[in-house]
Amino acid sequence: MKRIVGWFLLLLILGSALIAWLLFGSATAFEEKSRYFIIREGQTGKEAVLTVLKEEKIVSGTTGLQLIGSVTTVWPKIKVGKYEVKKGQSAFDIARMLRNGKQAELRLVINKLRTKSDLAKLIGKQFSTDSAAAMTFLSSNDSLQQLGTDTTLLFSQIIPDTYIFYWNTPLIKIMRKLKENSEQFWQKNNRLAKAQSKGLSKTAAYTLASIVEEETNFDSDKYKIASVYLNRLKKDMPLQACPTIKYAMQDFTITRIYEKYLLNPSPYNTYRRKGLPPGPICTPSPKTIDIILEAPVTDYLFFVAKSDFSGYHHFSASYEEHDKYAKEYQRQLDIYMANKK
Repeated sequence: MKRIVGWFLLLLILGSALIAWLLFGSATAFEEKSRYFIIREGQTGKEAVLTVLKEEKIVSGTTGLQLIGSVTTVWPKIKVGKYEVKKGQSAFDIARMLRNGKQAELRLVINKLRTKSDLAKLIGKQFSTDSAAAMTFLSSNDSLQQLGTDTTLLFSQIIPDTYIFYWNTPLIKIMRKLKENSEQFWQKNNRLAKAQSKGLSKTAAYTLASIVEEETNFDSDKYKIASVYLNRLKKDMPLQACPTIKYAMQDFTITRIYEKYLLNPSPYNTYRRKGLPPGPICTPSPKTIDIILEAPVTDYLFFVAKSDFSGYHHFSASYEEHDKYAKEYQRQLDIYMANKK
């Protein structure tokens, strides 16, 4: 009898240990730090969820999850979303995450965007809204009216930054958060007053910053380029900004602006039209926006890239001086293009 009881206790202990291992031991089947999986509409049932976890190689087995599900309310509470499982997580932890609907926080990292298509693709890659639906929304003035903007000025509500959302965050909510962040940005550091002191509205300062952003990567030159454009605006001179031609052509691979490009009738052609273009040509960095607001007072009216192709520029107050530098740059560019063939 004692032997039977002993075996029973041993089996009980082993069974308990097995159950504890199934519930609280590592249930993951991958080597990375973490892995994501998505539960879509129509996939919230028990069998569908377990299939996703197996097919995506998230878990090594489903026994532990099934055990937990048999004694808890995991399956009825599962919601659509994107979830993150970290290496070594137990079936208990995964089940609790699913039961609580604790979705993964996703980072929307916005750097320089040039077109609405760029933004639509970025959103489609990260969230449940696909790029086609995002593009339809971003290209509709009726849709954008909810945000107090239109297709031309949309980017002026976007400050490059890192934003946190959930996978199934509605697009309108994403866009509203971007707008809210933009409003907070302009309220800080006396930016609105600085823009006004330059004779610029918030939108105008953003648009000018978008042009300067495309001119150079060097902050030291950005200050001077900003002063050139501000001086041109004050004198009612055409900006003659090459980046606006590339935008007008919708070809950002252009390395040389030919005369034929300057005939483009686009309102973004600042060689043909005075003043700023109708809206921004990219999303400038916060730093570049601040450079516009803090641009120095100079007498510069012209600038041209240096002939050493360093990326820096020569700045001039007179056309004669500028022409000398421009011709030297063109000569060197001709030589470079000839050698490239």
